[in-house]
Amino acid sequence: MLTSLQNPLIKQMRKLHRAKERQEQQIFLLEGTHLLEEACAVSYPLVTVCCTPTWQAQHPALWEQVIQRSQRTEVVTPEVLAAIATTVQPDGVVATAEHVSLNLPIVDTLHLGLALENIQDPGNLGTVIRTAAAVGAEGLWLSDDSVDLESPKVLRASAGQWFRLPMGVSADLGADVRQFRALGVQVVATLPTATLTYWEVDLTRPTLILMGNEGAGLSSELAELADVAVKIPLAAGVESLNVAIASALMLYEAKRQRQERGL
Repeated sequence: MLTSLQNPLIKQMRKLHRAKERQEQQIFLLEGTHLLEEACAVSYPLVTVCCTPTWQAQHPALWEQVIQRSQRTEVVTPEVLAAIATTVQPDGVVATAEHVSLNLPIVDTLHLGLALENIQDPGNLGTVIRTAAAVGAEGLWLSDDSVDLESPKVLRASAGQWFRLPMGVSADLGADVRQFRALGVQVVATLPTATLTYWEVDLTRPTLILMGNEGAGLSSELAELADVAVKIPLAAGVESLNVAIASALMLYEAKRQRQERGL
C-alpha cells in the first residue's frame, strides 16, 4: 500500500491537476467510480489506477477489470487518494488515462455536429458533451483557445459521455467550418440579432451548429461563415442563455425535427 505523498507516482499524479502537465505527460486524470466504469466500457487505455482499501472491497468486479486494463494498479491510503484527487470528497478511486489524438476528421457523412468557439467554463463544456452524446450528435469540434478538453472538471460534467462522443480540438476552427460548407453541410450560427427563431430552420439537413464564448458569443469571423443565423427568444430584460442550455435547445430541436420526419 502506498502511504507517502512523496512517492514518485503520487507526485506525478498530483501534477496532472495542471493542464500544462497533462499536455507534457500525455496523460490525464479520471476521478470516481462512474468515469472509471465508462472508460472500461469502451476499453479506453488506462495507465494507473489508485484506490483505497475500502473502495477495492466495495468494487471487486471493477477492480478485476482495471487490473486487466491498466498498466499499473495501487492501493493507497485515503490521505494519499485525497491528495491526488481534484475533488473535495473523492469516492475512493483515481486513475490516469492515455491522451489520444484529438484530431477529428472533417467528413461528408455528418448529419449533426457542433463547433464550439472559445468556451472557457469546464462545466459548460462537459454539459454540452453530455447533451450532444444524448441526442446522438456525431462530432464536436472545439477551438484550441477553449478550456482543456481533458480537464477533470470537463470529464466529470460530461457524466462519462466524454468517452462516447467523437471530439476534436481544432487549430483553425474557421477553416474546418469552411470545409464543412464545401461538403454541403448547413452551418447554423446562434446570434441574438438573427431574425429567424431556432425552430424555423430545417435542422433535418446535415447541420453543423456554431456556439460561442460564454460572454462574447461567436466572433464575427466565425459568424460570417454561417449559412443561416437563428436566435433563441428571450423575455424582456434577459440578455442571454448559458451556452450549455442554448446548445441543448438547438440539439434537441434538431432531434425533434428528425423524429417528426422519421429520420
